[in-house]
Amino acid sequence: MAEVYIFGQILSAEKFREPNLFCRWNIQAGSLWKFIEGESEGQTATDCNIVDNVSYFAHPIDLHLATRGIQGWPKVSIEVFSVNALKQFYPVAIGFTYIPTKPGFHQLKIATWRIAPQTFFDSIKEKFYTGGFTIVKKDLIHTGIERYKISTISSGTVNLELNIVFKNFRKYNIVFD
Repeated sequence: MAEVYIFGQILSAEKFREPNLFCRWNIQAGSLWKFIEGESEGQTATDCNIVDNVSYFAHPIDLHLATRGIQGWPKVSIEVFSVNALKQFYPVAIGFTYIPTKPGFHQLKIATWRIAPQTFFDSIKEKFYTGGFTIVKKDLIHTGIERYKISTISSGTVNLELNIVFKNFRKYNIVFD
């Protein structure tokens, strides 16, 4: 089987209006892919972004995958949360990006979005009570099948640095155009 090694880090989150951010992340792949080694999901530490509007995480990612084809190419899904003074956390943004299809070093920026409040009461509730709304069906984030039904607002960006190493792609005739 062809293999992909992914290692790097979730560097930071920037341009979010909320302080005290952390990220939950996972890497998803199709049925032709097998996770060999490493963690395919995790959570960063919390960082306060009051001074320069950037939360720094430097959270490591180290993963080894095997595949029989390029269908279902892996993607990184990110959920950004904020922690309030009462140590309660709430979602503030969601986003995803595909793992690059070229080996080497890559700097990625994941543009995130959040669910828009539908009524005035929802906006007050979001501002003072719960923070934000979340998605029950997490597959809506990256499949796009019914995502068009959701009203969203742009949020900040999450920065990643990834190194990608391919092994045996030519041997198994897996090629990119």
